[in-house]
Amino acid sequence: MMEILTGLPWDEIAEATLDTLLMLGISMAFTLVLGLPLGVVLFLTGKRQLLEQTALYNVLSFVVNVLRSVPFIILLIVMMPLTEIVAGTSLGVQGSIPPLVVGAAPFFARLVETALREIDRGIVEATQAMGATTRQIVFGALIPEALPGIIAAVTVTAIALVSYTAMSGIIGGGGLGDLAVRYGYHRHQNDVMVVTVLLLLVLVQALQMFGDKLVLRFSRR
Repeated sequence: MMEILTGLPWDEIAEATLDTLLMLGISMAFTLVLGLPLGVVLFLTGKRQLLEQTALYNVLSFVVNVLRSVPFIILLIVMMPLTEIVAGTSLGVQGSIPPLVVGAAPFFARLVETALREIDRGIVEATQAMGATTRQIVFGALIPEALPGIIAAVTVTAIALVSYTAMSGIIGGGGLGDLAVRYGYHRHQNDVMVVTVLLLLVLVQALQMFGDKLVLRFSRR
């Protein structure tokens, strides 16, 4: 057992783990910046909502649905020319960020919209009756009330991004997925494959546990 462990390329495994964490952190930050406002706009412009705009909602909803329906591995390939323009390369951590964000932001936005729809409509009506503006309603009532659901959405999205980072390894995206492809698939070193899978499982489990604790912490029920 010790011989197997000492024979593994631990330096590369550590570097691949760091790359995966970097891809996850950077892409999750951009996903939050883009997906949260998009989810709020989807909610506000929906039917019987504060800023009901059927045409705008239908356009945004269509774009979100299209991006969500494209398998991520296809999105990686289709976006390669655009990724090279935006990031300067389609390889490594840097080249993985644009498709990760494009794949995750619409998914997260829809989860945010769903979380906002679950809020008791009476809360919105009460804040309106007090003369609150739309901005005040969003930041003072909607987001605070939906915070547990939004945190749960962040957790689900982060876990989805872990699987996306692994898939990006197929086209040289770096991280644990790339390591698994190079060693586990091309070189048939199953021990490296097992280690990468275990590391991904640990990462997913840690994200889920941390997210669940935050949801309980901020839940008012």
